[in-house]
Amino acid sequence: MTLEEIHGQEPVPAVHDWMQGAGKALHELLVSAQRRGCLTAGVYESAKLMNVDPDNVAFCVLAADEEDEGDIALQIHFTLIQAFCCENDIDIVRVNDVSKLADIVGPGEESGEPRDLHCILITNPNEDGWKDPALEKLNSFCEESRNSNDWVPTITLPE
Repeated sequence: MTLEEIHGQEPVPAVHDWMQGAGKALHELLVSAQRRGCLTAGVYESAKLMNVDPDNVAFCVLAADEEDEGDIALQIHFTLIQAFCCENDIDIVRVNDVSKLADIVGPGEESGEPRDLHCILITNPNEDGWKDPALEKLNSFCEESRNSNDWVPTITLPE
């Protein structure tokens, strides 16, 4: 008898399937948050929001392409945001494809110009909290990653 059979759970999926599921869940969460107006994009905008109302932040996404890896200022911002998220129990993931994020989130509403997508925060739309299946799946993914000492897991978005 396996541990899963004892607890009545299904076996944990393979790492690739788990990562792929997390990518789909992130895509769903971003689309849903965009529709609800619960998405804040931009490093500076996110930092301002976290400073004013950290309890309202439900999830954080940090995104950087290969060319962004050499941007020391951006990496310092990422380190500070990661520390803040860990201190305030905000789940956080990294994405290595800003262009895929731009395809999902789209241009800024005000000007139609591309916006800074290096940091995206998902906030709660009201005081009761937001019960989104994709958010719950990502929270579980982050918890499992922390259990294996991966504090800021990297997610690949689906094509």
